[in-house]
Amino acid sequence: MRIAVYPGSFDPITYGHMDVIERSAPLFDRLIVAVFCNPLKEPLFSADERVEMIRESTRHLSNVEVDSSDGLLTDYARRRGAGVIVKGLRAVSDFLFEFQMAMVNKYNAPEIETLFIVTSPQYSYLSSSIVRELGQLGGCLKGFIPPNVEKRVRDKFSAGR
Repeated sequence: MRIAVYPGSFDPITYGHMDVIERSAPLFDRLIVAVFCNPLKEPLFSADERVEMIRESTRHLSNVEVDSSDGLLTDYARRRGAGVIVKGLRAVSDFLFEFQMAMVNKYNAPEIETLFIVTSPQYSYLSSSIVRELGQLGGCLKGFIPPNVEKRVRDKFSAGR
């Protein structure tokens, strides 16, 4: 069985993330979208909330599983039996960081490959941080995030006002 892990913070999941998920899912028997908690970041949504939003957004993809972890990615991939780590790239700046991480992962787990998926051009500018900023300022989120996620972002910021 070909298993891949697509890791990220997904805070929140965007259509750019969905593009990578929908394009990489057919390449594997199982694609695990793994929400990782970065201790250096202050998330808008809890890991459980992010997992739930991603599950709702990927319900139409039968081979996609959603999980969370806070450990080392290569340890997680090994535990789950994944032979591939999927990483989405928007721009050259993403590549520089992701290439470095891929080399570290290869050192730690030589049996696990990294597959880079270039995000479709219409999402190349999109990031979760842009979505959070727009949501906080009451901006339009249509076309950036799935409707179920948009409702959660709106609810999160309206509760804080």
